[in-house]
Amino acid sequence: QVQLVESGGGLVQVGGSLRLSCAASGITFSNRPLGWFRQAPGKEREFVAAISWSGSSIYYSDSVKGRFTISRNNPKNTVYLQMNSLKPEDTAVYYCAASASRRYGSEFRQPDKYDYWGQGTQVTVSS
Repeated sequence: QVQLVESGGGLVQVGGSLRLSCAASGITFSNRPLGWFRQAPGKEREFVAAISWSGSSIYYSDSVKGRFTISRNNPKNTVYLQMNSLKPEDTAVYYCAASASRRYGSEFRQPDKYDYWGQGTQVTVSS
């Protein structure tokens, strides 16, 4: 059974930082695209970042570019999201996702390209 478990969320003040982690079991991360998405109350799930299996190709949404960094540790079957200079509009539930495909491209900014999802971790940025 595939499980993705996010951790690292919490309450932080504006301008602060958090590091999210997503650990997987029942699936090998090493040859799969991985992504982070978020969903704020009353809004649709939106793309945050995606990373190729090797880590050599990364996409970010315009809203987080320059502030967030996605990375992965394949031997540890873990993907990370370092979030700096946090803003109130970053408040959301953050989800990690893994694709069953070994392909990767700009289309992996879409949630329907992912097959496995974590349960989410809440990030709240207070002003």
